[in-house]
Amino acid sequence: MMTCFKNHRNKRGKVSAGHGHIGKHRKHPGSRGNCRRDSPPLDLVRQVPSKDLKDKASKDNILMIDITQFGYFKVLGEGVLPNSQPIVVKAKLVSKIAKKKITEAGGVVVLTA
Repeated sequence: MMTCFKNHRNKRGKVSAGHGHIGKHRKHPGSRGNCRRDSPPLDLVRQVPSKDLKDKASKDNILMIDITQFGYFKVLGEGVLPNSQPIVVKAKLVSKIAKKKITEAGGVVVLTA
């Protein structure tokens, strides 16, 4: 179909070109998906638990962090984990890189439903 016969040609020059006066036609009003929402990197995983939990952890007593208690659901692989303290991470979703880094540091990943 030729451009001159398309409906939006009739709306050119009007105030809002058929998108209404109140709810304006904006590019991405609700953001662009759920890319980084509620997904902490590995650096933040170590910072999330309280000082008391971190103090109790030692070589024999492994630190267990349940990410879902703090409002997060997926762990991303950005950041660095220290090899001195292995951790157990419980989360609904874990990226491949995060899982690799946690296991290399001597930790374990537990997936929850």
